[in-house]
Amino acid sequence: MPIPELSLIAALVGGLVIMALAGNALVSGAVSLAARMGVSPLVAGIFIVGFGTSAPEMIVSLDAALSDRSGLALGNIVGSNIANVFLVLGLPALIAPIAAGGVGEKRGLIAVIVAAVAWIGITALMPLTPLVGICFIALLVAYTGLTFIAARRAVAVGKDPGVTEEEDPHLPLWLALIYVPLGVLGLILGADLVIEGGVGIAMFLNVPEEYIGLTLLAIGTSLPEIGAGLVAVVKKQGEVLIGNVLGSNVFNILGAGGIISLFGPIRMAPTFQQYDHWALALATLVIGVVILTKARIGRLMGLLLLLVYVAYIYGLITGLNISGLFQPVGT
Repeated sequence: MPIPELSLIAALVGGLVIMALAGNALVSGAVSLAARMGVSPLVAGIFIVGFGTSAPEMIVSLDAALSDRSGLALGNIVGSNIANVFLVLGLPALIAPIAAGGVGEKRGLIAVIVAAVAWIGITALMPLTPLVGICFIALLVAYTGLTFIAARRAVAVGKDPGVTEEEDPHLPLWLALIYVPLGVLGLILGADLVIEGGVGIAMFLNVPEEYIGLTLLAIGTSLPEIGAGLVAVVKKQGEVLIGNVLGSNVFNILGAGGIISLFGPIRMAPTFQQYDHWALALATLVIGVVILTKARIGRLMGLLLLLVYVAYIYGLITGLNISGLFQPVGT
C-alpha cells in the first residue's frame, strides 16, 4: 500500500500550527474564566485545560471500545498517562523552568494516586466491568465537586490569591467563552491531523494494537496536553501546566476508563501487568515527588524526563517484562 508522504507532511505541519493557535486560545480563555469563577489557575488547568485536552483520549478510547478493539482503548489510556508526565512536563521545561508545589496541587495529586492505584489494582485482579465503570465515574464527579468547593473556600479565606491582575488577560467574558471550546476543538483537530498517518502506517506494518495504543495513539492523543503545556509555560502559567497534567491523568482513568468499562467485561493484555503498569506507577511516583518536594523542573530535569520516556518506549519495543524480574528463578 503506497504511503502518501506529501499528505502526511501537510497533516503534520498543519496540525502543529492549529495546535499552537488553539493552545494559546485555550490557556487564555481558561485563566480568564478562572478569574471570574473565583478559583486559581491550577483549578482552571485541572478542569478546563486538563479535562478539555483529554477529550481525544475519551473519543479514541470510546471509539476503540465500540469497535471491539479494547487493546487500543486500554493502551491509549495507560500510555497517555505515562506520556502526560514525561512528555507534557519534560518538553515545556526545555523552554522555561516549571515551579511545582502550589496551593491545591496536593489535592490533585491525591486524586491521581487514587485513580492510578485503583486502575492497577483492579485490573490485576479482575476485568473492567460496568460496576467498575460506575464507581470510576462516581469518583470523578465527587472529586470535581469537592475540588471546586475547596478552591473557592481557599480564595475566600486568603490561602489562595486566585488569579492575579497580572495573570488575568482581561478577556471579555463572551470572548473567553468562545476561546475555550474553540481551543479544545482546535487541539483535537490538530492532534487528529498529526496522528492520522502514523496509526495507519503502524497498522499496515501489522504492529499489535496494544503497542499502537501505548505509543502512537498515546503520544498523539497527548499532543493537546503538550500543546497547551508549551503555551502555558511560554505565558508563565506554570500552575496551568501542572493542573493540566493532574486533570488529564485523573480524567483519563476515571472518565475515559470509566466509560469504556461500561462496555465490559474487558480484560487487560499481559503486557500491561508485565511492563506498562510499572511505567504508570513510576510516572505517578514522579509527579508525586515533584509536587511534594515543590521541585523546580528546569532544563536538566526536563531532559531527564524525556530520556526516561525514551527508555520506556525502548523497553516496550524490546518486550521488557519487569514482573518477570521479581519471580523466583525456575518458576
